[in-house]
Amino acid sequence: MEQEEIVVGLDIGTTKIACIVGRKNEFGKIEIVGMGKTESLGVSRGVVSNIAQAVQSIEEAVALAEKKAQVNIRNVVVGIAGQHIKSYQHRGQITLNSYEEEITQDDVDRLIDDMYKLVTLPGEEILHALPQEYIVDHEQGIKDPVGMYGRRLEANFHVIIGQVAAAKNINRCIDKAGLKLEEIVLEPLASADAVLTKEEKEAGVVLVDIGGGTTDVAIFHDGIIRHSAVIPFGGNVITEDIKSGCAILKNQAEKLKVKFGSALQDESQENEIVCIPGLQNRPSKEISVKNLAGIVQCRMEEIIDHIYYEIKNSKLQDQLIAGIVVTGGGSQLKHIKQLFEYKTGFDTRIGYPNMHLGKSFDDSIGSPSHATGVGLVMKGFNGKQSANPDSAVYNNTVKYHSKARKGNFFKTIFNNAIKILDEEN
Repeated sequence: MEQEEIVVGLDIGTTKIACIVGRKNEFGKIEIVGMGKTESLGVSRGVVSNIAQAVQSIEEAVALAEKKAQVNIRNVVVGIAGQHIKSYQHRGQITLNSYEEEITQDDVDRLIDDMYKLVTLPGEEILHALPQEYIVDHEQGIKDPVGMYGRRLEANFHVIIGQVAAAKNINRCIDKAGLKLEEIVLEPLASADAVLTKEEKEAGVVLVDIGGGTTDVAIFHDGIIRHSAVIPFGGNVITEDIKSGCAILKNQAEKLKVKFGSALQDESQENEIVCIPGLQNRPSKEISVKNLAGIVQCRMEEIIDHIYYEIKNSKLQDQLIAGIVVTGGGSQLKHIKQLFEYKTGFDTRIGYPNMHLGKSFDDSIGSPSHATGVGLVMKGFNGKQSANPDSAVYNNTVKYHSKARKGNFFKTIFNNAIKILDEEN
C-alpha cells in the first residue's frame, strides 16, 4: 500500500491511545486497514501530564497499527480536548474596496484570518474560528458570500480557545515519537463527522462524547456548529465512585462497570449478586447489581444535568429536532439512552462511527469508543481534498479546515516543531 493513500488518526485519550489507519475505496468510503490501541499513560482528562509515559504509549499504539496495516506511519492527524477548551461567539467584519468588485474567496479568508488576531488571555490561543453565517451590507443569513456584491462583509463566528501549553505538549509527544503532526483537530468536531448525518446537523442535534476523563458537547443547527463545551467528568469518575462505594480495587470497579453497570437502577433485579474475589486469602465480596446501578445512575444524572445546562445555555433547545446523539466509550453503559431521554426529554440514540466506513479489518472499529479516531481519519481526508483546488467538495467547511492552520495557534506549534527539527539536524 502506498503511503500517500492512507490517513492516520491518533486519538490521545485519558483511558486509551488509539492509532487508526484508513484509506478510501473506489466508492468514497473509508476502509480501516489497521489499528493499534494501548493503555493511555501520562494523560489526565485529555491533557498530557507526563511526556515520557505518553510517548511510550503513542509508540506502542503506532507500532501495533503499522504491523496490522503493513505500512510505515509518519504523518498523523491528532485530536485535542480537555477542560482547558473554551468557546464564545464573536462578530467580525471587513470593508471592501468598492461596490464594483464581487466578493472573492480571498476576502472571506481575510475575514477568517482576522479572527485569529483577537486578544486572548495569557497562555491561551485561538484553536478554531468557525463561521456561523455571513452578512453582506446588513443582509443576514448568507452561507456563502463569494460572488456577491457589497461594501461590508461580516460574519458571526464560533471561536474555540485552548491553552498553548497543552497543544505544545501534544506536539512534543508526537515529535519525540518520531512522527509528524499533519493537523490538530478539536475532538468533538472529529466525533461529529464520524457519527452524525448531514440531516441531523441541519435539523439541530446535540453530540455528547463521553470519554474517560471528560465529556464533550457540540450543538449543531442548520449544518453549522453553534455551541461547544467540555464537562470535566467522564467514565473514570463513575469508576472511582464504584471503587469507593463498593470498597474494591480500581481495575475491579472498571470491570464491574463495563460488564454489569447500568444507568437505570430500576431496571436491575433485587436478587442479582456479583462476587468479587478477596485479597490474599480474604473472603470474597458480594455486590448487589442494583446497588451498583444506583451508584452509576447517580453520577450519570450529574453529567446529564451539566449537558442539559449547556443545551439551555445555547438557547437552541427548542430547535433541536434530531435530539441527542451519545457516543464515546461511556455511551456503552446499559440503559444510558433511556436515562438521557428521561432526564432531558429529547429523543436519543447511540452514535456508531460506521455510517461512513467501508469494509474494515476489525468489526470493533464500529464501536462508539472509536468515534473520535475514525473522525480524525475523515478530517485528514477532508484536508487532503481541500488541498486540491479542483476538488468538487471544496466548500466552506472544508476551506475552513485548511485555513485553520494559518492561525497564530497553529503557526506557534509548527514553528516550534521546525525549530526542534533544525536543532537535531
